[in-house]
Amino acid sequence: MSDDNGEKATGDTDEGAELAPSPPSIPKSPFRNVDENLRLLGTAHVSKDSVAAVKYHIEHFKPDIVAVELCESRYSALMENRRLDQEGLRKVIKEGKAPLVLIQSLLSAEQRKMGLDEGEQPGAELVAAVKTAQEHNLKVELVDRDIQVTLRRAWKRMRLKEKVGLIWGLLGEEEDDAEDIELSELLENSDLLSQLLDELRQFAPGAGEVLVDERDAFLSGKIAALRGNGKVLAVVGAGHLNGIEDHLSKTAPDEEKLRELSTVPKPNPLWKVVTWGLPIAIMALAGYFIYTGDKEALLHTFTVWTAFNAGVAAFFCLLARGHPLAIITAALASPITSLNPTLAAGWFAGYVQMRMAEPTAQDLQDFMKLDEMNLFWKNKAGKVLLVTALTNVGSMLGAWIAAAGLIAI
Repeated sequence: MSDDNGEKATGDTDEGAELAPSPPSIPKSPFRNVDENLRLLGTAHVSKDSVAAVKYHIEHFKPDIVAVELCESRYSALMENRRLDQEGLRKVIKEGKAPLVLIQSLLSAEQRKMGLDEGEQPGAELVAAVKTAQEHNLKVELVDRDIQVTLRRAWKRMRLKEKVGLIWGLLGEEEDDAEDIELSELLENSDLLSQLLDELRQFAPGAGEVLVDERDAFLSGKIAALRGNGKVLAVVGAGHLNGIEDHLSKTAPDEEKLRELSTVPKPNPLWKVVTWGLPIAIMALAGYFIYTGDKEALLHTFTVWTAFNAGVAAFFCLLARGHPLAIITAALASPITSLNPTLAAGWFAGYVQMRMAEPTAQDLQDFMKLDEMNLFWKNKAGKVLLVTALTNVGSMLGAWIAAAGLIAI
């Protein structure tokens, strides 16, 4: 006789006879069968078990479509093993994306800390899903929202307190209790995953809504659109399982809702008024003193505006450990760029930093592998981004301090 696992029951094996091989065990990764044609597979983006689970479920569930938690840009980067290059770094500076790239890199660094222990890089299981699907001639569907849209929406939703807390948490040296959690425990304990997501919402409600709730809705909407086209295996982060399943059990977002979730909200018109109003007010004040011939007041206005703009921007560039010429550039550019909202002092300081300490191909490649915050200051590509982002922050603060000083006096 044989038991349900295909092995002979105890006492039925002849001495010296070989046991029949047992079927392969299911790798540790949670999955939910929404119905007979839709399975959600939860993974950890840095787990060997998740890579094995993806291959197992594709081979045994035999889907017609494999849906993966990737957007076009992340898909291209992973599949082409794309690395940051000089042209890409210049584009990041020019388009003002340095803060977003830094935040994305810092968040990924936390994953890489775990990933290096597991011998995997973030997204390894998604690459495995795509490649295994291609080997079986299965259709691959990308169901995640564009990463830049997600980051921009999260940043806009966060209050100032949340932004400061996030940056402080990323820069802080204190260890988080979550770092001691084993990946296997995360995959096995759905309550623990829910607890971690709830902590994110408590720490940064705005970011939590965008990174968790909105993505649950977006992923469920994209997955729902695939139903009826054959068997679907959706490979998503384990933390999204409950949310996606809940949306699918009700009414998943339609195309109109998906378009809404795919757009970055326009800035508050009041902010635009303030952004342009401040430099206009400063120039109008200077113009008034020129018209009245009050040279002393004009000199005072020029001195306060220049000193605070230059000083604070240079200080923040110094915090980024910028090259001396980059620091000087930050000081010279800030008083001018603060009068023109279409320009940013960090762009100029970042370009100078890149010219004075040009990142090598190895620096650019290593930047994608950084797993500790202090390495961002040591890596030349990371330092360019830090100089750009922090100089912009300093320039903005300097302008507000200078304006406040002039109004007060």
